[in-house]
Amino acid sequence: MTTTLQPLDVAAIRKDFPLLSRTLNGKPVIYLDSAVSGQMPLAVIERMSHYEREEHTNVHRGVSTLSQEATDRFEEAREKVRAFLGAASTREIVWTRGATEALNLVAQSFGRMVVQAGDEILLSAMEHHANIVPWQMLAQEKGATIKVIPMNDAGELILESLDELITERTRILGVTHVSNVLGTVNPVKEITARAHARGVSVVVDGAQAVPHLAVDVRDLDADFYAFSGHKLSGPTGIGALYGKLAHLEAMPPWQGGGSMIRSVSWEKTTYMPAPAKFEAGTPPIAAAIGLGAALDYVQALGLDRIAAHEHELLAYATERMAVIPGLRILGNAKDKASVLSFVVEGIHPHDLGSILDSEGVVVRAGHHCAQPVMTRFHIPATTRASFAYFNTREEVDILVSAVMKAIELFK
Repeated sequence: MTTTLQPLDVAAIRKDFPLLSRTLNGKPVIYLDSAVSGQMPLAVIERMSHYEREEHTNVHRGVSTLSQEATDRFEEAREKVRAFLGAASTREIVWTRGATEALNLVAQSFGRMVVQAGDEILLSAMEHHANIVPWQMLAQEKGATIKVIPMNDAGELILESLDELITERTRILGVTHVSNVLGTVNPVKEITARAHARGVSVVVDGAQAVPHLAVDVRDLDADFYAFSGHKLSGPTGIGALYGKLAHLEAMPPWQGGGSMIRSVSWEKTTYMPAPAKFEAGTPPIAAAIGLGAALDYVQALGLDRIAAHEHELLAYATERMAVIPGLRILGNAKDKASVLSFVVEGIHPHDLGSILDSEGVVVRAGHHCAQPVMTRFHIPATTRASFAYFNTREEVDILVSAVMKAIELFK
């Protein structure tokens, strides 16, 4: 029996986002840049403000009532992340500053442990720099080799190449769950199964996936999964790394300092168990609590309803943009999230982004920290519109009109 989803009340939702009531260059703000950073609803802003005003102190270090309360709120947020990702235990959830730090942690701890000279690290052709550069640094240090899973012109990975690319020297496979440029939703479960069958560990960049689709890390069976709070209606400066407990227990700490130790002497330091051994120093407490509130907010809306609304917007925007003369959309995967990257003949993406800004339309223009993707499609940059659950068809229409205006200006 098919259940019909109740549509989101977008008009009501928009009231939760103060920025959407602003004007920009005398025009109402049309925020189409959620792929770079989602907007925070009032519930998140107010929850963080409440902590800063009435609950602020440090965690895990004090016997005071305030410290115990702050610790409880901090660990409750970790439990919310665990449940959101479907992890088995909060011990598998490590707080980080974001997906970038999480991926660096895996490279510098797990990677150093398993990669040796002559080994291979396999990455997809559509990775963000955050899932390329840390592995390049490791490969250079260890004398390992980076290999790349190619993609086709639609922006889909050519998975048939895995049989040849994975060898007895492959140690790690890194893959984005959703491309930040192309919107492609990669079949991570299939990729992981094929990698595991050859004894290869899988590291997933989930920064662009968690705002758009439900994630179950146990079902995916990934060894590591990273995401950032600010992509998910939460604050900046906070993110999380999921790691299978057996890996986290075996991995050495990456950073040293307070909170991650059992004991310190001049002769020896012993460490706390995971996840504490990866969380040196004072954590971003307010941001973690804010991320917990963001998870509450999006789950109350319903991830399935969010996905349905965003897919409808993407389909409408794709239909409208595809018929604009001289405009080319990059990324036409069958399974795609609400990201629309495009180029317009005769207009540099930076110029187009500036013209759209003058119309109040906030988009991203550039290489989107994914220069190898730009190289693959023989372009320097794109203009990217990314849609969230608070966007509307009317805003898509304004985007289209602004693009048409830019084309007229450049005739």
